[in-house]
Amino acid sequence: MSMLSKLRCITVDVTGTLIAYKGQLGDYYCMAAKSVGLPCPDYKRMHEGFKLAYKDMASTYPCFGHAAKMPNIVWWKTCVRDSFVRAGYEYDEETFEKIFRRIYASFGSSAPYSIFPDSQPFLRWVHEQGLKVGIVSNAEYRYQDVILPALSLNKGSEWDFGVFSGIEGIEKPDPRIYELALERAGNIAPEETLHIGDSMRKDYLPAKSVGMHALLLDRFKTPDAKEWRQSGAIVLPDLMAVKDFLTSENSTC
Repeated sequence: MSMLSKLRCITVDVTGTLIAYKGQLGDYYCMAAKSVGLPCPDYKRMHEGFKLAYKDMASTYPCFGHAAKMPNIVWWKTCVRDSFVRAGYEYDEETFEKIFRRIYASFGSSAPYSIFPDSQPFLRWVHEQGLKVGIVSNAEYRYQDVILPALSLNKGSEWDFGVFSGIEGIEKPDPRIYELALERAGNIAPEETLHIGDSMRKDYLPAKSVGMHALLLDRFKTPDAKEWRQSGAIVLPDLMAVKDFLTSENSTC
């Protein structure tokens, strides 16, 4: 019996699973600075500054400020300003506002992202098998409303329901986000659901903890994949390999 025959729903992570970032963070910060006549910030310093600023904001105001009722744009403005400061760049308010608006608009569009060529065919194939498809992502509302549709990943044709941390106020690896996904799917049993992601900590372990099946994608040949396999996880290179796995006899995860 194939794994597919046991399932009624498949949930998927977004970044690293369905889509990827294009270029470097510094590319977009550079374009924003140039748009107001300023030189490009140093890429390395900007990247490190952003990592620290994002980590601090995610800790202080998790789920993009959901519990604090912080508007999404305010959360990101605080994060971007702190990123520049940590990288050694401070601008007057008018200049920063122009730079920030450019950055916020860029990351609220499809421009910084690319869709993996197997994403749309795989999701449509899952639908053709009569299964429900859900998105489970640590992302804010623009992924649901703007970014995924702009990348031709539409609610209805590619996915049925979404659980986004910035909208729900719960984020991976909290198992409750997976319990909410099962509820959104129509209270489908966890043993009839498979989750696909690219993080052992955020995807695999919490999904398994609520009784779901789970497997991991290793699209970028991460060194961690060897350890994932040794721990017993099914690790596959892409979604076409997942399709083959699900339809093979005696597959299990």
